Amino acid sequence: MSQSLDIDLLRSFVAIAETGVLGQAAIRVGRTQSALSMQMQKLEGIVEQPLLHRTGRGVTLTATGERLLVRAGELLRKHDEALAELRGTQLSGVLRFSCPDDYAVVFLPYLLQSFASLHPQVQLEVTCAPTPRLHELLARHAVDLALVSVSNASGAAADDAIRLEPLVWVAQRGGAAASMDPLPLALGAPDALDHLLPRQALAAAGRAYRLAYASSSLSGLVGMARSGQAVIVLTRTAVPDDLQILTPEHGLPELPSVEVTLAFDRDKPSALTAAFAAHVRKFLPAA
Repeated sequence: MSQSLDIDLLRSFVAIAETGVLGQAAIRVGRTQSALSMQMQKLEGIVEQPLLHRTGRGVTLTATGERLLVRAGELLRKHDEALAELRGTQLSGVLRFSCPDDYAVVFLPYLLQSFASLHPQVQLEVTCAPTPRLHELLARHAVDLALVSVSNASGAAADDAIRLEPLVWVAQRGGAAASMDPLPLALGAPDALDHLLPRQALAAAGRAYRLAYASSSLSGLVGMARSGQAVIVLTRTAVPDDLQILTPEHGLPELPSVEVTLAFDRDKPSALTAAFAAHVRKFLPAA
């Protein structure tokens, strides 16, 4: 009996290939890691070849996996274009989208690629910046919509929230920064939630700290954590595999979650903006 390449299997395979980490790929496609592993076992059974090398740091593609990745990308684009054409949902124009760096690392590649496959005539322009800067861009009508972080004091997501993102303390794996007194911190923009909320939590807990580094650059913050010289704060999905999420046993207070939601530059967004917003809500999975 002949077997065919299932579109859902290929989409999951591409997510793994692009992220290199099963956990992030699972978040992207809205499945559990175990379900994703079962999908890959099924796909390997169909092609009768191993596709992935599994290591302690993630996954890499075998030679067969590399060849399949090229074909999978072509098949997914053709599939999505055909579906969009049959549905009569082709759009065109320029869409200006913005989001924070940590969301861009985890979610942006899949969101943009999948939307471009559905609407190849749309030109996407992307800006990454902390949420306060994104609101400034929206106020100037410099972008059409933004994926932003909103404070979540209640612990329950608002009706318009896409997902809740826990904030976590992050440091060099096995490093000593968390035990230093005062605690050395590397934080984002001074008016951003990932700067304000950690300082408020430490003050409430009576934990002394000093600001060792402040920057809006995600790569700069991650670099400080990797150096062992500071503790940083990230959304949980953006934590690199080589860094450690610190728990209450490290003497740090629990951090709140933030809501991830969409903000628009106008009360009545264009058809293109509304279509992209609907795409984000559909494909960005709940945490």
